[in-house]
Amino acid sequence: MKRGRTLLKTSISTGAIRNSHALVVDEIGRSIISGAYPTGSLVPGDTELAERFNVSRTVLREAMKTLAAKGLVIAKARIGTRVTEAKKWNFFDSDVLRWHLDSGFDAEFMRHLSDMRLSFEPSAARLATLNATPQDIAAMKQCVHSMYVARTMEEFALADLSLHMAMIDAARNPFMYSVASLIEAALVTSFRLSSPMGDPRGQQRTSHRHQIIVEAIEAGDGDAAARATEVVIIEGRDRLFETDEAGDLSSL
Repeated sequence: MKRGRTLLKTSISTGAIRNSHALVVDEIGRSIISGAYPTGSLVPGDTELAERFNVSRTVLREAMKTLAAKGLVIAKARIGTRVTEAKKWNFFDSDVLRWHLDSGFDAEFMRHLSDMRLSFEPSAARLATLNATPQDIAAMKQCVHSMYVARTMEEFALADLSLHMAMIDAARNPFMYSVASLIEAALVTSFRLSSPMGDPRGQQRTSHRHQIIVEAIEAGDGDAAARATEVVIIEGRDRLFETDEAGDLSSL
C-alpha cells in the first residue's frame, strides 16, 4: 500500500527537496512552526524572499498560496502576509505535521496526537470487523509477517504503517482517510525516537500486539479488535514517554 507513506518516507529519507516551489514552502513553513516567524508577525516581502531563495515572484506567490491553504498565513492588501495563530493551522496536513515533528520532541503535542488516535482508530478496527474482505485480511496478515521479519527500522516502520492503513481501508469509511496522516505522524515520532528495532524481544512483542488486532478483525470480534488497537496505541505512547523520561530525547 503506497497511500499514506509520504510523511514516513520523507522523515526516513535524507533526500533533498529539488522543486523551487516546494523548497520555499518547506523553508517558510518550518520557520513558522519553529517560531522563527512568530504568530502575528509579517513574513518577509517578495524582494527579500526572491533574493534569499533565488526564485521568481510567481514562485513566491504560489508558495504563499500553498502556505495559506495550510492555514499558516493570511495575506492582507497593503499590509503583507501575516503568520496566523496555531489554532488555525491544519494539523491534518502532512507537511504541517512533519514540520512540527522536525522542530523537536513536544510532549504535549504527542499527547494530543495519541488522544486523537484513541478517538478514531479503535472505531476503525471495529468497523473493519464488519467490512473487511478476505483480501483485506490477507493484506493485514502480510503486514504483520513483514513486521516480524523486518531487518531495518525502515522495513518495520513501513510494515507497521501499512497495517494501520490497511485497517483504515477495511473500515470502508471515507472520513477515516482524512485522519490517516495522524497515524503516520505518531509512527514517525515513535520510530524515530523509540523504535523496537535492535531489540528482538521488543520487535516480536510489538509484532504480536498487531497480530492480535488482525486475528480479532478476522474473527469478527469488534470489541476485541478495538481493545487490541487501544493497547498498541497506548504502549507506543508510553514507550515514547519512557524514552523522554530517561533523558534520551534531550538532544532533540
